[in-house]
Amino acid sequence: MNKVLSICNLSKNYNTIDGEIKALDNITFDMYDNDFIAIVGSSGCGKSTILSILSGIIKDYDGCIDTCNQKIGYMLQSDCLLPWLNIWENAILGLKLTNKLSKENILNVKNLLKKYNLYEFKDKYPTNLSGGMKQRVALIRTLATNPDILLLDEPFSALDYQTRLVVSNDVYEIIKKENKTAIIVTHDIAEAISMTNKVIVLSKRPATIKKIYDINLNNPSTPINNRNDEKFMEYYDQIWKDLDKNV
Repeated sequence: MNKVLSICNLSKNYNTIDGEIKALDNITFDMYDNDFIAIVGSSGCGKSTILSILSGIIKDYDGCIDTCNQKIGYMLQSDCLLPWLNIWENAILGLKLTNKLSKENILNVKNLLKKYNLYEFKDKYPTNLSGGMKQRVALIRTLATNPDILLLDEPFSALDYQTRLVVSNDVYEIIKKENKTAIIVTHDIAEAISMTNKVIVLSKRPATIKKIYDINLNNPSTPINNRNDEKFMEYYDQIWKDLDKNV
C-alpha cells in the first residue's frame, strides 16, 4: 500500500486570556491509499484542530506533516450550502472560487449529481432539500475539486438519528465508489467502527493518541449492516473503556 499522509509529533498551542493552552501533544500516525480513519475523543480535546491543520486553515503548529503531494478536501460540520444559490451553483462553488471551472470539471459535477440522484434537483434551493440530501450536495461540492484525501468534520452531527444512519451509508458508499481516502472526526463510537478501517482514540486535552484500533469485522459491509457484525460490540466496548467518558 502507498503511504499518502504522514503526521509526526504534531503539537499545537493556543494563546488565550488565561495563558497558553496545549491542544495537541505529539500526535503521530500514517495513512495509506483508501484508508478510512476515524478520530474520536472527548469534547474539546482537539479532534477538529487536527483537521484544520491538515487542511491548511491553521498554519502555526509544531511537528511534521507530509501530504505526499496529495490534494486535500475539507467538508465542514454543517453542509454550509448558500441558501441564495441553487443546488447546481452550490455544487460548483468550490470550482468557481478556485478558478477551476473547466469543461471537464463541470462535466464531473454533472455526473456526480446524476450518479447520486441529485441532478433532478439542480435548480432547487437548499430549503427544498432534506438534511441528508444537503449533506450529499456538500460532499459532491468537496469531491468536485477532485481531492485525494477527504477530511470530514462531524458531517452528520446536525441530523436526527435515523437520517444520520442513512446518510452515513450514503457518504460511505460515495467515498468507496470514488476511491477516496478519508478521515472523519466523530463523537459517535458506533459511527466510527461501522464506517472506517481504523479508529484513533485521543485523550483529553492536550490530546495524545491513547490507542489506534485496526477495525477488522468478520463480514464488512455497509455502515448499517456493520453494526450487526458479531465483532462490532467487542470494538465498541474496548473503545468506550479507552475514552474519557465526557464525550
